Amino acid sequence: MRDRSSSPLSESSGSGQGTVGLWGRISFVVGIAALGLKFWAYKLTNSQAVLSDALESIVNVVAAGFALLVIFYAARPPDDDHPYGHGKTEFFSAAFEGGLVVFAAVLILIDSALALSTGHVVREADSGLYILGAAALLNFILGVALLRVGRAKTSPTLEASGQHVLSDVWTSAAALIGLMLVHMTGAHWIDPALGLAAGAYLALVGLRILRAAVGGLLDEQNRDVLSHLATAIDEVRRPGIIGVHGARIMRSGTYHYIDAHVIVPEFWDVKQSHDEVNRFERNAIERYKYSGEMHFHIDPCRRNYCKKCDVADCQIRGAAFQQKIVHTLQEIVSNSSSRD
Repeated sequence: MRDRSSSPLSESSGSGQGTVGLWGRISFVVGIAALGLKFWAYKLTNSQAVLSDALESIVNVVAAGFALLVIFYAARPPDDDHPYGHGKTEFFSAAFEGGLVVFAAVLILIDSALALSTGHVVREADSGLYILGAAALLNFILGVALLRVGRAKTSPTLEASGQHVLSDVWTSAAALIGLMLVHMTGAHWIDPALGLAAGAYLALVGLRILRAAVGGLLDEQNRDVLSHLATAIDEVRRPGIIGVHGARIMRSGTYHYIDAHVIVPEFWDVKQSHDEVNRFERNAIERYKYSGEMHFHIDPCRRNYCKKCDVADCQIRGAAFQQKIVHTLQEIVSNSSSRD
């Protein structure tokens, strides 16, 4: 087994978990500021769309606070009770946030439907436009930053927060459009109608966040990550590493645990097989773009691998070497390596 870092916590002393924690704090502070602006706009306008947007921002603040706690808990190193670390709590945070978004969407849909059926009057639409526009701009900048940092640091919590904050920008945009149309036309029914549209959109965003979080908790295999692993394996392969198959990745927050089977010449003794596979693991994890560790199970070759084995001094070769196995996504996840 070879790992790039000594534990899932190792990045916290540098730019990894420390950066995630910093952006978690920034998200919480900016969320409170945006929430204040939206309720100020609602107080001035009595707009149903603005109220819907403000209610959704309450979810932002609650979720950001919860995410901040989770980020620091996820950074704790493995212990006797949690040998794979605490990183999976990030997926719990994302699931919690997705659930809150869906809950807020249901409240917004109910409130907007009631307002549409009973009728209400929007006040001071022009003043509300400026205040809500400032809140939307603030959230747009935050959402883009959270997504970029979350993807760079492979943090499910920050990615979910970024998606949620950007969805909040769209609800703000709907409220802004509603205020402008009401101000221009005097048709007050437009405001709750746009509130309904914003609620439906938020429900879809929340369900998408929930779906991704559940996939992470259940170790759903990520095709992009596996494709990158296949490329890393091919780039560092040495003669005698005939093929890799049966690869699986368990994600614990930003840390990946990888196990797979590697085929080596059957005439290698235990020491040579151990040394060569260890060297291969070390080179592969260094080329792999995520932090993690690799565990490779050694399988001896069979005669039908001869055409794909590039060992020059093989004394038991049954056929001339033709071409090495190309490690595609399908190849590394299959239960057996290519033999033809």
